[in-house]
Amino acid sequence: MNKKQAVFGLTALAIAMIATGVHAQNYPTKPVRIIVPLAAGGNVDIVARSLAQQLTDNMGQQIIVENRPGASSLVGTQLAAKAPPDGYTLLAVANTFAMVPSIVTNPGYDPLKDFSAITLTCLVPQVLVVNPALPVKTVRELIALAKARPGQLTYATSGPGGTGHMATELFSRQVGVKMLHVPYKGNSQALIDVIGGQVMLMFDQVSTSEAYIKAGKLRPLAVSSLTRSPLFPDLPTIDEAGAKGFEDITFNGLVAPVGTPREILVRMKDEIGKAVRTPALRDRFIERGVELKSSASPEEFAAYIKIEFDKKAKLAREAGIKID
Repeated sequence: MNKKQAVFGLTALAIAMIATGVHAQNYPTKPVRIIVPLAAGGNVDIVARSLAQQLTDNMGQQIIVENRPGASSLVGTQLAAKAPPDGYTLLAVANTFAMVPSIVTNPGYDPLKDFSAITLTCLVPQVLVVNPALPVKTVRELIALAKARPGQLTYATSGPGGTGHMATELFSRQVGVKMLHVPYKGNSQALIDVIGGQVMLMFDQVSTSEAYIKAGKLRPLAVSSLTRSPLFPDLPTIDEAGAKGFEDITFNGLVAPVGTPREILVRMKDEIGKAVRTPALRDRFIERGVELKSSASPEEFAAYIKIEFDKKAKLAREAGIKID
């Protein structure tokens, strides 16, 4: 390469970097869509819509939420993976984003290679609940009963490989018990059957079990986070209650198709950070047991996804969880 070519190359690189910076400063110049790969009404959808409204107000450009449910979130996730990496299509993700590739034969995406991380948006602990007729009031009593009746205690989940399934497998393996899995096609019916006594227990998100717990229809034993839930400050963590070090928490976050300029990722991360610090919004979600949260950088969230991916892949292998 001669001197003239080198100067030309450096000039072109500088122009490209300046253009990218200007593009990021002006971004967004048109509506941005956030694909939610799940049905409307769940935590991922509610958080995404609330943040979209706050972002619309703060950024002066419309942020639209588009629900694309189907096939354990694969439909919407694959759609987002194929979108142009220009910052105008983002994907709302949760545990299933990092988990599904470990349990589905052909997921059609790689969470580490096909997407660029932006930020966490919230953390939601799960709560271990039992039907009030089950003669246990603590985690230690549940463990003792499960050991006395190996394979007889039934637990409900929203389906194979779902967050409740993975949490129960993690718990069972850690404390050395075996229980019978009863999978459902969704969380609502699973919860109803635990309330009705058809199934004995389940891990459920604090936000969806709260009303039933307060009505006495479910008995909570402990929460799955390492810190207590503000909704139930007197309820111990599973770590405190008999399974040292246990943690299984639901996360929500935002990613973009791989190749999206880092400046855009940082801009959106910063805007999400402002949104989740809005007092009225934070208070509204704390009342649901949801902690709004943002990452310090896109790289920090990418590392978080990698940890979740590796952890769930290991659990899926050890427990033999696979969906064809």
